[in-house]
Amino acid sequence: MSDSSIRVALVSRASAALHGPGGLERHVDDLACQLLDRGVAVTLITRPASRTSAEADWLRDERLTLKTIRYRTFPFAGRRGTTILDRNTAYLYFGFNAGRQAARLLSDGHVDLVHGHGASVLGAVLPAPTAKVPLVLTPHGMEEFGGTDLFQTGLKRIAYRPLQTAVRRCARYATRILATDQALVSNTVTNLRVPESSVRVVPNAVDLGRCDALAGPTEGAKIRSVWDIPSADRVFLSVGRVEKNKGFNVLAGALAQACRDSEFRRWRWVIVGDGHYRSTLERIVRQLGLQDRTLFVGATTDRELHAWYEAATVFVHPTLYEGSSIVTLEAMAHSRPVVASRVGGLPDKVLPEVTGWLVSPGDAADLGHALTEVLHLEEHLPRMGEAGRALVERCFSWPSVTERLLSHYDEVLAECASLRASR
Repeated sequence: MSDSSIRVALVSRASAALHGPGGLERHVDDLACQLLDRGVAVTLITRPASRTSAEADWLRDERLTLKTIRYRTFPFAGRRGTTILDRNTAYLYFGFNAGRQAARLLSDGHVDLVHGHGASVLGAVLPAPTAKVPLVLTPHGMEEFGGTDLFQTGLKRIAYRPLQTAVRRCARYATRILATDQALVSNTVTNLRVPESSVRVVPNAVDLGRCDALAGPTEGAKIRSVWDIPSADRVFLSVGRVEKNKGFNVLAGALAQACRDSEFRRWRWVIVGDGHYRSTLERIVRQLGLQDRTLFVGATTDRELHAWYEAATVFVHPTLYEGSSIVTLEAMAHSRPVVASRVGGLPDKVLPEVTGWLVSPGDAADLGHALTEVLHLEEHLPRMGEAGRALVERCFSWPSVTERLLSHYDEVLAECASLRASR
């Protein structure tokens, strides 16, 4: 089947253009955009928009059909500590209704294949399909199966049991399951209880042309000037939701430790993003005496975010738990070396002594040592940044990833057609 004749239903609880930034959200938008560019007719099934990005031209593409499913949640949803309750109730209810919608489109002949993200296609497999359906599932980071802290992992695995059951059911009936990194294949097989033969690796990707268009060296220099950062100061950049599991408190401790080195001077830590943990992190920064060197930028535009990538000396991602990490790929697209935790899919991107440094998650001493080494090996940073850019071009750019994904779509359609013909 040629690209232009495929009709795909993308099912996700969120989209960056419609609901705000996030790793899953940005992946869904980029995926939809890339499929549309290849002539694929896309039906996006998601929540009603809470915002609309003026930059999202793909939403106006005539080959896109948008179908919304109401996301019914409780009055205090979104407050700190309510995420697990929301995922086990409102999200599963959404997944049931969104999956039913996708199944109807499939049975009525309006789409050829359903590509679900997480438990968003629950209704397509509940009740169980009577025949194999062309369902592709991307489970993403699978945080519901636990993080890196052993105590929290046990608690999360208990609390998240309804969501775990839902995701496993989606995986059980999916024809293909897509792991976003080679490093995540083992976790995908173990957590979802599926045979490895059903799993393929299709990484998250970035649009290099868009990254280059959003910001270059001029924009990086300009944003340094706006925030009064001298050109001689090193910038450690961190990007993400300011939540405890992102490990920003660990990085604060590592910076305080590194300051004991007499050569560790003339630096700034810039944090782009916002979240419930920000006030706590600000207090930790003050207690460690880092407030004069730390900038809390908050949420910002894509253009300003990419200017910060250009302004950075090195990108630091101290997360305690991670799926694929689009922000790491974006930093690498801007030729920035990376210091990151050895978790999730990050080892597929951060190659020690090649594109950056990997450290033990939650280990401030290990992270502090890496940051000190960054400054001691400053003359090697441009080479590492170039190697990171080359890796993204080779393995994590949308043209190559889209080609791989479309080949899996074709395999799924052929397999399902063959099974129907043999019945």
